Amino acid sequence: MKPFKERTPDLQYRQMLERILKEGTEVSPIQGKIGAQSGEKSLMVLGHQMRFNFDNGFPMITERDLSGKFMAGALGEHFGFLHGARTHEELSKYGCPWWKRWVTKEKCDIFGLPEGDLGPGSYGAAWANFPTAEGTPFNQITNVIKQLKERPYLRTHIISPWIPQYAIQHSELKRKVVVAPCHGWLHILAFPETKELSVHHFQRSGDTPVGVVFNLIQYAAFTMMVAEVMGYKPKELVYTLSDAHIYESQISKVKELLAREPRPFPTVTLDPNVKDILDFKFEHFTLTDYNPHPAMLIPTPV
Repeated sequence: MKPFKERTPDLQYRQMLERILKEGTEVSPIQGKIGAQSGEKSLMVLGHQMRFNFDNGFPMITERDLSGKFMAGALGEHFGFLHGARTHEELSKYGCPWWKRWVTKEKCDIFGLPEGDLGPGSYGAAWANFPTAEGTPFNQITNVIKQLKERPYLRTHIISPWIPQYAIQHSELKRKVVVAPCHGWLHILAFPETKELSVHHFQRSGDTPVGVVFNLIQYAAFTMMVAEVMGYKPKELVYTLSDAHIYESQISKVKELLAREPRPFPTVTLDPNVKDILDFKFEHFTLTDYNPHPAMLIPTPV
């Protein structure tokens, strides 16, 4: 990364929010017991991309403070998914406490799942225990990392959170996941000639004022972790959203956030002694040069 004084404030996240407010299509809430989590209207744009070069810092927004418990929770959720966690109890052990209101008994009953269970079609289950025709669960994380190390030049280092037979629901098929995966499609690109590594992350649906800022932390960290275990330098996180939206109850907070001037991105460093992606913990990350505006709580419809 460049020295902090040489970095320029990144405007891409703000520009996305401004675009949604200006150009967004009004979307009505989904009706019926099919797992809809929001009863609110939203403004949505279809298709938006941001590109973050790690030379300009770690892409963690500065318009509100996301350090401390917020960063710890974001990384904890990511560590949990890497290890295959699929219940609120398991994720809490990794430091992520916020799934409780999504996996109440009432919501889980809709999908025939025990209280607290995100389901076999959730992120951790898909990444670490993807079902196969052979009947043996497939761990995408460990196998893609092994492929990267053995054949880094390939362009097929892809991880998906989507298990179609568990994520689709109609009159003849019952979904097996409380919240259909919103993020976590990953294409890892290694460049052996320069020892650099980039990740293109695709997001199906993004609550841009809340979820996306934590997802940015997660997938920037993932890029750095993969680069670390490869002995490469993290180069770029390309971040593509399909359904990028702002809920109606968030609009006033978003306008307040946009009134705050952006500041340069911070620095994040990793413990160089960690060589297995499954060994990373929150204490292996050091955040410096972070000078955000005060914390701001923004509502998330459930």
